[in-house]
Amino acid sequence: MKKVYIKTFGCQMNMYDSARMGDALGVLGYVKTEVPAEADILLLNTCHIREKASEKLFSEVGRMNEVKQARRAQGLDTLLIVAGCVVQAGGEELLRRAHAVDIAVGPQNYHRLPELVTQFNRKKGRVVVADFPAESKFDFLPETRARGASCFLAVQEGCDHFCSYCVVPYTRGCEYSRPADEILAEARQLVATGAKEIMLLGQNVNGWHGEGARDLGDIIRMMAEIDGLERIRYTTSYPSEMTDNIITAHRDVPQLMPYIHLPIQSGSDTVLKAMNRQYTADQYCEIVDRFRAVRPDIAISSDFIVGFPGETESDFEQTMALVQRVGYASSFSFKFSARPGTPASLMKHQVAEAVKTERLMRLQELLLAQQKAFNLGTIGKTLDVLMVERGKEKGQISGYTPYLQNTHVVADKALLGQIVRVNITGATATSLTGRIVD
Repeated sequence: MKKVYIKTFGCQMNMYDSARMGDALGVLGYVKTEVPAEADILLLNTCHIREKASEKLFSEVGRMNEVKQARRAQGLDTLLIVAGCVVQAGGEELLRRAHAVDIAVGPQNYHRLPELVTQFNRKKGRVVVADFPAESKFDFLPETRARGASCFLAVQEGCDHFCSYCVVPYTRGCEYSRPADEILAEARQLVATGAKEIMLLGQNVNGWHGEGARDLGDIIRMMAEIDGLERIRYTTSYPSEMTDNIITAHRDVPQLMPYIHLPIQSGSDTVLKAMNRQYTADQYCEIVDRFRAVRPDIAISSDFIVGFPGETESDFEQTMALVQRVGYASSFSFKFSARPGTPASLMKHQVAEAVKTERLMRLQELLLAQQKAFNLGTIGKTLDVLMVERGKEKGQISGYTPYLQNTHVVADKALLGQIVRVNITGATATSLTGRIVD
């Protein structure tokens, strides 16, 4: 039996891509393994958003090369494949730095993996495939199946906004939206094979503009008609692309969870303009208010970048003020990381690393306090929790509330994959505990 080991770096879209690459290799008879030493193919799916993510790749390539050489000593041939955004950003540079890599394939070409694997010839040398083909990769992938009760479904990828710090338009390309009927067909297949929750994915998911519907709001409403689909989520959103139809779907569609990830990046209009984010802080807050008007209990999360070139202490304090104004259930925050080839990497007035670190600590302290307060506010409530995995403690299983809070209970593992009623008895900044209500 041929086996493939897949390690994923980065976002949910990369997780989805890794699963689809596994599907593509499954056509050749490869099954997944969690043990690299067992694998005939070692596949690393990469992220290029931040410098640390890229550098982690080269460390992992070294570790995989050790596995590859150990297998070679046993007379076993092993392909080391690197896929994803790092390849798209510079596949030839990757091969120059990482001699152990056999095949490098960009995110728009992973449907070609079966062809690349079967035609690979060491005598002909290593292979890089990182173009932007005219055809959609989704047209060539095998039918997908659920891998648990909660599944990802890509509806859109790429981005046309060209934020000055971001590599996505260069690594994922311009925006592409899958047709509505194709999305719905995949959703039905996922539900038929066990999915109860589907997370719709896109680099600019609410910018979906494909055939067969007006916008993402229509896609959500059509998906809600699928028997057996109990939960719908979507990420990641661009604030100024929020339509009334998407917002009111949170009022009208019971299956749409009361949670929205709405990145702002900074609370300073000066910084937002330098970032080429096409909205102001006030416009962002107005969008939040519109969500809360139709769904008062909605949980809001966001992304923040601190230390963007030219960011002053006043700019940073405006970010802190916006966080206080909005009140977040959870958030992700990072120090600015200059990515080669982006306009921000060439900007003057780069912020000192020590200043970035200090600001990030202040911001994270505030965000963590808000997250803890939000979680503490659920104590005593009874919430529906989709159980998705075994917990770290014996007899424990865990899952997610409608507000995407990680929740632990002591219960039979037979409840995995089920939505159960849980009375919340405890909370920390990162998780909830509770007991199942009979």
